[in-house]
Amino acid sequence: MKQIITATFIAALAVSPLAAQEADDPSVSEGFSLMEEGAKLLFRGLMNEMEPALDDMSEAMIQLGAEMGPAFTMLLSQIDDLRNYDAPEVLPNGDIIMRRRDEAPTYEPDPETGEVDL
Repeated sequence: MKQIITATFIAALAVSPLAAQEADDPSVSEGFSLMEEGAKLLFRGLMNEMEPALDDMSEAMIQLGAEMGPAFTMLLSQIDDLRNYDAPEVLPNGDIIMRRRDEAPTYEPDPETGEVDL
């Protein structure tokens, strides 16, 4: 029985963590500050390398917005309220359709202009 208790005690001491250094130790705080500076330098380097690509991407997004803005506005003008439609459905041929719900209100076109007042 003494052998089991002794072996358990020795195993517990072997796996227990070692005493940590005190936080007041200057070498510990210096190590943290060096790691912090290293991380800052790493992120600065990454940003310097990525800056041209980000500039190109922002120009492309501005151009896309200028080209797609009118088409998107026209699409939104044709849809009265998204709550009147079911979720988009992708057909086997790749077409995407949005079915109007049965309980959605119907709008009659103006007989003079042919436009629908939403």
